Amino acid sequence: MDARLRALADLDVAGTREGAGRHEYDGIAQDLSPDAIRRALHRIGAGPAYDDPHDEAHVAAFERNAHVRFGELELHRRNPVPHINNLDLACYDRDYAPAGERADAKARHLAAWPDAIDASISALDAVPADVADACLSGAIGLAAGLDPDQHADAYRAHARFVDHLRTKTDAPVELGAPALTALLSSAEALDVDLSALADDGERELTRVRALLDDACARIAPGQPTATTVAELLADHPDATGVLAEAQTLTHEVIAWSNASGLMPDTDGECLVGPAPESRQWAMAMMDWAAPYERDAPSWYHVTPPDPSWPRSEQEEWLSVFNRSSLPAITVHEVAPGHYTHGRALRRLDSDVRRLLLSGAFVEGWAHYVEELALEEGFRAGDPRFQAGVALEALVRVVRLLCAIGLHSGAMSVAEATARFTEHAFLSGPAAVSEARRGTFDPTYGRYTWGKLVLRDLRERAGTTPRRFHEDLLALGAPPLGLACAVVPGS
Repeated sequence: MDARLRALADLDVAGTREGAGRHEYDGIAQDLSPDAIRRALHRIGAGPAYDDPHDEAHVAAFERNAHVRFGELELHRRNPVPHINNLDLACYDRDYAPAGERADAKARHLAAWPDAIDASISALDAVPADVADACLSGAIGLAAGLDPDQHADAYRAHARFVDHLRTKTDAPVELGAPALTALLSSAEALDVDLSALADDGERELTRVRALLDDACARIAPGQPTATTVAELLADHPDATGVLAEAQTLTHEVIAWSNASGLMPDTDGECLVGPAPESRQWAMAMMDWAAPYERDAPSWYHVTPPDPSWPRSEQEEWLSVFNRSSLPAITVHEVAPGHYTHGRALRRLDSDVRRLLLSGAFVEGWAHYVEELALEEGFRAGDPRFQAGVALEALVRVVRLLCAIGLHSGAMSVAEATARFTEHAFLSGPAAVSEARRGTFDPTYGRYTWGKLVLRDLRERAGTTPRRFHEDLLALGAPPLGLACAVVPGS
């Protein structure tokens, strides 16, 4: 990496190590103390401009966002998530290198925990109580599998970290509208108008609800949508069968994507299994063979419920994997979604495009292809797939609306919970969890935002779907404002 990319990578050691596969960062726990962050920010932008104007704009956007996140907003002082990611050892579980090398890196990383945790405790002095509560289970899960005697120093440091998160502050949940605008604008190289974005979200909510109503009317004519949705959610595999169904679906979506001719072929190997213990808060996720790694299997993680939970909670968890939604989830995570995207990233020759990945593009792409699959005939004639696509989309668009509401101060966590219940058919802990996620993930509207931008670009591009997707994936995962390069004359 050149100096400009190295400076950005040094500010996101965990993401660079795992998302891009730069394993020179193996065994390293980043110093996230305020002083270290200030020093790192001074190195941002030092280096020559790139010959490729698109790559130059791409890097410049990430540099601007780094100054907003860490300099102007100091999100490392209020958000435990980067600190949790920094400590997470699950990155060494995937078979990207010989087992001995990964075990050695994991041991070095674990030995670095005490100093890294001291740095994190010094930084996290403005964590809102709701944010701390929402992140606590993820922080606790970091120590899963550690031996208190063998790893005594790390174990004690971890206890200090968890205790610190239990310390309440009176910091407000909301960033404020100006701060949220700056964060979104800098991340995606766009001038964001929160009111206009919220209006787009409300229109999308209406459109997707109509898609769901149409599907439910075909599934059970004359029956209220809510009744049909309840029946769909109840139709799911049991805890022992969910992984097998996900594996079957993985083969199905890869075969369909390749046969469709809509985009470059999806090659490689994608395995299915539960997430590592520290990440089992996530029901489904893709852990891809990263661009800079040797080729190895990617993992589609699907996590069954904990068998120790009460039966009712296990049922609520499994309802997410209902037989209408699980195909849409698998399209999103595998093909033509994240796994297909990850394979395309490996074929790029630009370090900028392989290394710097916009979250709104990555998630927007995977969400965009869910409805693309519906439009292009995946499971044609089965209204249950349409219902599943709509149900997934409703959760994502409510995230967008709640992110804007929570961080502009117009919505409380309780009100956000009610929106997920009313509009996204979530109930109980699922609705609460989604609302609480918005407190520490202010950009979690990125799924719908990215999808809307990509749909608009497709309409404007005036090319075949195959050409549009090839041109788009050739950009890597650019900030949304730079994806317009696929539109002639833009």
